[in-house]
Amino acid sequence: MTSGQSLTSIEICAGAGGQAVGLHEAGFRHLALVEIDTHAAATLKLNVVEQERWGEEEAKECQILTMDVKEFDPPGDGDLTLLAGGVPCPPFSVAGRQLGEDDERDLFPEMLRLVNRLKPRAVMIENVAGLVKPFDKFQSYRERIKKVLRSEGYVVCGWRLLEAADYGVPQLRPRAILVAIRKDCYRGFEWPKPSGEVKTVADALKVSMERRFEKVGRRKGYDEWLKKASDAGTVAPTLVGGSKKHGGADLGPTRAKKAWAALGVNGMGVANDESDVNIARDLGNMDLEIGPEEKRVGPMLTVEQAAIIQGFPADWRFSGRKTAQYRQIGNAFPPPVAKAVGLAIKAALERTGDLLEAPDGDLELDGTTCASDRDTLI
Repeated sequence: MTSGQSLTSIEICAGAGGQAVGLHEAGFRHLALVEIDTHAAATLKLNVVEQERWGEEEAKECQILTMDVKEFDPPGDGDLTLLAGGVPCPPFSVAGRQLGEDDERDLFPEMLRLVNRLKPRAVMIENVAGLVKPFDKFQSYRERIKKVLRSEGYVVCGWRLLEAADYGVPQLRPRAILVAIRKDCYRGFEWPKPSGEVKTVADALKVSMERRFEKVGRRKGYDEWLKKASDAGTVAPTLVGGSKKHGGADLGPTRAKKAWAALGVNGMGVANDESDVNIARDLGNMDLEIGPEEKRVGPMLTVEQAAIIQGFPADWRFSGRKTAQYRQIGNAFPPPVAKAVGLAIKAALERTGDLLEAPDGDLELDGTTCASDRDTLI
């Protein structure tokens, strides 16, 4: 394809739209977003269709399909630019049972089925870091996925582990990304380089935190929170969406909660909306001099602040009650990372010149480390 041609996309397992937002910002026009979770699908409809955040034309054209991807059977004409999807991560997560292909939630076969049917110019698959490191038990499965893609006529650019914090997201969130490009479109591909911008939690949340504390006349509480977060001077640990079967929303396991505490944030739950402030629960007692300083509790995050930590635009809204909203955010793919990969795919497809032969090996070896050498929390 050449510059100026329309970039179209179909995305499966779209969730609350993290990947879709990033790809839209990279210039892709969505034809369909497929998501089985009713709350997440409602979020997509709210933003894309009802509030027309991507414009009137895409609101009319983009189908939001609330359905199991196994039942998704679109017509294929080979004219689709990109098939993308963040297939469910539990089969490969270090926090799970690591069943891989033996897990009934493994939807890689469905992605490969759709590749065969749609024959898109490019494929982008996102998953947890556990798929590519450090478990050698998944290597044979990764190789089978790549073998199928090659048999379908694709150049597989390999798996790359990208760290969200390297792309302006105020959070440690390594994600495994696979990119493949159809042979008749392949003129090379370059993985996105880190942006060089590091956004700390203090940078990301200071405006919203100031607004929350000022609303109830607690300027001292805000000043104390900002000092603690600024002294820590780091990004957040990985947000987790949790399971529908277990409890309410919180900010992760014990290790993550300790990291949040160092940033002046209470990780034991998620605050109510700013319009319904419970000072003791939502804003904590940092400035109330109750007990020793190390025991004073900071504010909980609101849903909107969790979305900021995940890299969503400020005007993106989430459907459902507080816990359902938080889980959508915690399970999302950070939009800035999706945008970076989307721009790399766009650049590859818009290259001119002779077609290239498939490289002898992957452009990035399986199991590569993140561009940065941070201690990641998954």
